Amino acid sequence: MKARFTYLGDMLFWILVAALTAALAVILLYPLLRGAKAADNIRAGETAVYRDQLRELDRDLDGGLITPEEADYARAEIGRRLIAVSADEPAETPKPARHHRFTEAFVLLLLPVLGLCLYLTTGRPDLPSQPLEARLENPGNDVAVLITKAERHLAEKPDDGKGWDVLAPIYFRTMRVNDAQVAYRNAIRLLGPSPVRLDGLAETLMAVSDGVVTEEARKVLEQSLTLEPDNPRARFYIALSMEQAGRPDEARQAFEALAKQSPADAPWLPLVNQHIAMNGGAPAGTNPAAPGANPAAPGANPAAPGNPTQQDVAAAETMNAGDRQQMIRGMVESLDAKLSEDPNNFEGWMRLVRSYAVLNDKDRAAGALKRGLAAFPPPGEQGRQLLALARELGIATEGATQ
Repeated sequence: MKARFTYLGDMLFWILVAALTAALAVILLYPLLRGAKAADNIRAGETAVYRDQLRELDRDLDGGLITPEEADYARAEIGRRLIAVSADEPAETPKPARHHRFTEAFVLLLLPVLGLCLYLTTGRPDLPSQPLEARLENPGNDVAVLITKAERHLAEKPDDGKGWDVLAPIYFRTMRVNDAQVAYRNAIRLLGPSPVRLDGLAETLMAVSDGVVTEEARKVLEQSLTLEPDNPRARFYIALSMEQAGRPDEARQAFEALAKQSPADAPWLPLVNQHIAMNGGAPAGTNPAAPGANPAAPGANPAAPGNPTQQDVAAAETMNAGDRQQMIRGMVESLDAKLSEDPNNFEGWMRLVRSYAVLNDKDRAAGALKRGLAAFPPPGEQGRQLLALARELGIATEGATQ
């Protein structure tokens, strides 16, 4: 029975191919077959038009619309044109329309043969069809099939908390934020709250609201902090909610507290410093005596490339959120340009790679890593630190050392 269905499927495929080939041949041949016949009728059409004009002229004269003198003048002009058309007609019998024999043969014979040869060369006529069930059994690296397989499993076993826990971040990465929200809620309901699940739900709620930390997202983040008080992600988003609510002093204090608790090489520290500057504070590490300075940052250099200047801080206070984000990118691009001119700045390369990673620009982060390793090769201690930072940030290091 299975062999019979396979045979019928193959036959249906070739029937469809033949039908499509015939339809294409008709479309291509139609202009060739009608072109000569259409050309033969042009002269006869001109003669008919002039005769109609003569009849129309007689009607206008009978109706009193024109004078006899005007009618005679118009009749003479139309008659002249009619005589000219009649004089141009060939005396001999027209030759039969010449057909494009070679083109017709190419369309009818050679084109299908060439298409068939191309398919047999590059196609896989021997490859069996693979319906959805077969692909679900062996999905390989197809993310869409993996998601479909997980959804089928959860449709049969909706109380599988681990399944929801695995599927939720995949939904979020593929920008199916509404499905991600449902999956995170189910995982929390079945497995209980955890900082990772609560932070994921909060980020999903913010994605739904176009980056705004809503009241519901804030409550979820506060619940995450009760489970892990030093959770930097939750603390950052809560500080961001204060900034979005127009409370710059509270936001600056929250960002400064996060900067103090963060390690000197924390990947989120550049972004935290930028928000401190936006809210009128001094970035951590720029002045050891300033509130928000990071005493754990050894050898911090206030003039290091990428740190906001006092002019940047003052300008940021008067900007809206969009202008501030543009200012942040401008600061990072300025650091990139300075390092292109003077690549012998290890701290600058570390800061640039972190900044691009925090801005979620992994391509530029990988490019900065490769350029930094060109200045500080991996065999050295500084090169190894760059590679370690890249692995921590999830930046691909393959090919960066070439």
